[in-house]
Amino acid sequence: MLLTVLILVTAFLLNLFLPWWSVVLPGLFFGWWFNKNAGTSFAFGFLALFLLWGGQAIYIHFANDGILSTRIAEMLQVGSPLLVVLITGVLGGVVSGLATVTGSLIQETPRKFNS
Repeated sequence: MLLTVLILVTAFLLNLFLPWWSVVLPGLFFGWWFNKNAGTSFAFGFLALFLLWGGQAIYIHFANDGILSTRIAEMLQVGSPLLVVLITGVLGGVVSGLATVTGSLIQETPRKFNS
């Protein structure tokens, strides 16, 4: 759970100043640092960005009375503005989950082949 909190806080801070893809950096670093197995790393990385981007999207949705998410839902033809919020969270979660898995797999020791 500490992995999730560290990724969430660091990604939030990086998103204040850097482009959207900067959320990959905490996933890579903390995935390498904690070196958990692939499934656990993906789950913690996914949860961190799902909460962060989903939370930010739901905040924006309610802050402007759903105008932006309704227009995006019409543009993407998904029907519901809350589905746009869910899709935003899932996309962020997948990006961070894959970055965290990549970081944890980098840490693994290479296999030695004996001839």
